[in-house]
Amino acid sequence: MPTRIALVAHDAKKDALVDWVVRNAPRLAKMEIVATGTTGGRISAALPELHVKALKSGPLGGDQQIGALIAEDQLDALIFFVDPLSPLPHDVDVKALTRLAIVYDLPLACSISTANAVLDHILR
Repeated sequence: MPTRIALVAHDAKKDALVDWVVRNAPRLAKMEIVATGTTGGRISAALPELHVKALKSGPLGGDQQIGALIAEDQLDALIFFVDPLSPLPHDVDVKALTRLAIVYDLPLACSISTANAVLDHILR
């Protein structure tokens, strides 16, 4: 089974995540990518050659879909670019997703530098 990675980003961090994906496209091309709805759409628009499965939008259940993948051991890493300076109307969903990643000891990155470290780790 190929490496499967989940990509999520708050609205204010979607551009940063898309830029990170563009910079790492050759390495990510070897993986299956799942993403919440809008984030997945933005990544697919920027890099249509990548295999990206867009789930529902985060507030509409996409966070829970990714949480289910974590609980079922279907992911190798979660990259979640968080915007700590904006109010989060679905903060409970965000906390649940990060909690699951911690409970299941899934590599989790919330910034560019940690995303780079996680990518290096899962590709070694």
